[in-house]
Amino acid sequence: MSHVRRLATLGLSAALLLSIQWTARADDDRDFRDPRAIKTVFVIAMENHNWTQPANQFSGGIQQIFQNPAAPYINSLVSGGNVASRQVAYAANYRSVLATASGNNPHIHPSEPNYIWAEAGTNFNIFNDADPFVPQGGVTINQVNNQDNQLHLVRLLTHAGRTWRSYQEDTDLTTVNGTLTNVVLPKNQWTVPLTSFSGNFSSGVNQFNGSTQFNYAAKHNPQVFFTDSNGGNDPTPANPQSHNYAPLQQLFVDLANNTVADYNWITPNQFNDQHTTLSAGFMGLTGDPAKIRQGDNFLSIVVPQIMASRAYRDHGAIIIWWDESEQDGVANDNPDDFTHTIGEIVISPLAHPNVNGVPFASPVLLSHSSDLRTMQKIFHVTRPLFLGDAVHANDLSSLFADGAIPSDDDDRDGDRDGDDHGH
Repeated sequence: MSHVRRLATLGLSAALLLSIQWTARADDDRDFRDPRAIKTVFVIAMENHNWTQPANQFSGGIQQIFQNPAAPYINSLVSGGNVASRQVAYAANYRSVLATASGNNPHIHPSEPNYIWAEAGTNFNIFNDADPFVPQGGVTINQVNNQDNQLHLVRLLTHAGRTWRSYQEDTDLTTVNGTLTNVVLPKNQWTVPLTSFSGNFSSGVNQFNGSTQFNYAAKHNPQVFFTDSNGGNDPTPANPQSHNYAPLQQLFVDLANNTVADYNWITPNQFNDQHTTLSAGFMGLTGDPAKIRQGDNFLSIVVPQIMASRAYRDHGAIIIWWDESEQDGVANDNPDDFTHTIGEIVISPLAHPNVNGVPFASPVLLSHSSDLRTMQKIFHVTRPLFLGDAVHANDLSSLFADGAIPSDDDDRDGDRDGDDHGH
């Protein structure tokens, strides 16, 4: 199937599937799980950088992450220079969704379509960064990016009795005299963060970068683009889905209390995810090195705290995920060919063992569709089918020890998952 035809059929397939009588259920109950299998997942979403690129690797407006001196923590994880490296593996062949060697393929950009793809295996023909309920025009009057009654990952998790939570930095904070402070609201006032916002705190500073700047972007929060997981266009605490969203500060409370969900999506603000440079720079750096260092610093604080938790130690996994490939600054550079890779780092007690004392670099072709396929397998929600392009993708099992990711044959009834849906 050509990439063009494949892209065109993904959204149609998602819609048609809802005409099928289906019951999302866990393929296996918890007691039947392989004792080697992953139980809890933490995805940390990072932004707008290649892992490797053909030019301007360490100079210019967009630099690569791998071996970049502006990312000392990240590179210590994958080089073997960090005590955590014993539990690290990473992808050496992770590409933009639908990428080909020639780059003559659909281009899934900007950020938002990639986050939606990670949740549903397709972008639903969205190619912008609009908030979910902001009218965009298009084929229908006042069309919005919110998706109504579509299959996607957390919908399957919910129906199967699995839990999920979206932790979003700079959300659910107190307003005093019309200005935002870096003080978390009481839990009964938390909302579903449907609208993007940015500015400066009137009091308090960011706990990671020390600045007063805040910047929440709904485009980096994939679960808010689906009615069944965003609760509809209701920005009040009465929204029935508000319990599935939390300010980032709550992550550390939940880790300490061992009350994290099965599937945890963590989005830093747009300074701490490497998207935007702080106005004053960071650690003496400006421009892209500052962006990279801001995110590297964030990870150096958050990752060890997750690793210290019971949820992580008991068959947990952290996935450091980047959203999309970028042009490297050379005229007419095509970020969606095979000369560009995207970062994907796995940290887990069940990661692929080190090779010759350093973390394993998987050569397997991977993409966001691979993450989605893997999440469906970890949580045994491969029925009624693998979502969207996940049906075509390799999973992330090459980054894990044997048994950590269930095999395609691992259903209780002995049937291969793929036999039920044509894979």
